[in-house]
Amino acid sequence: MLEARHTAGAKRYKYLRRILKFRQMDFEFALWQMLYLCVAPQRVYRNFHYRKQTKDQWARDDPAFLVLLSFWLCASSLGFAIVLQLSVMGMIKLLLWVIFVDCIGVGLMVATLLWFVANKYLQTQKSDQEVEWGYAFDVHLNAFFPLLIILHVIQLFFIHPLIDKEWFMSRLFGNTLWLIALGYYLYITFLGYSSLPFLRHTVVLLYPAMLIVLTFYIVSLPVGWNFTQGLMWFYRYRVGHYV
Repeated sequence: MLEARHTAGAKRYKYLRRILKFRQMDFEFALWQMLYLCVAPQRVYRNFHYRKQTKDQWARDDPAFLVLLSFWLCASSLGFAIVLQLSVMGMIKLLLWVIFVDCIGVGLMVATLLWFVANKYLQTQKSDQEVEWGYAFDVHLNAFFPLLIILHVIQLFFIHPLIDKEWFMSRLFGNTLWLIALGYYLYITFLGYSSLPFLRHTVVLLYPAMLIVLTFYIVSLPVGWNFTQGLMWFYRYRVGHYV
């Protein structure tokens, strides 16, 4: 007789219980995942298949990736706050906004929406499996990391000397970074769901969204819409700092 599966609640409890036990976390493997999410994301999802075979769950059971992502969020937000010349209080507000709204809040909404769509409309007819909500959130975290590196790390070095100017080249360069970052997010999200053998037609998660992003990118160039300047204004507005 097959061993009874852990309930979703038990899995979440086990995951949260380990979040402060750093000695039990595999940070080396989490760093490997972060590297390959940027250069070969398909390899990361092969490990999810292995976890399903050995631990009977698709979602991560080791919070090391989340802990390292939190570090990157803090470090990159600090860099962004310096570029924006925010006060200490503004820096703290920005950090809280990026963590709890940009990453977690948006992630909860996106993961829940795609979890519902995948289970409701993308299931194969003969499948008796379901997409785990925890796996849907893992897919968001996977896709969010390269986006964070591009927009909150790489972009920082070009904001003052190039992007934050009223030149066409500034708009072209900055908006192209946004196109690459959002393209990464959508592609890695697509890979996360397409790698599940009990889902079909997962391309509907990729092509329409990519078309929308590409349309905004093309329209933004002639109309003078600089995405990065808009983000900087928004962050200043959120922390109550105007220049």
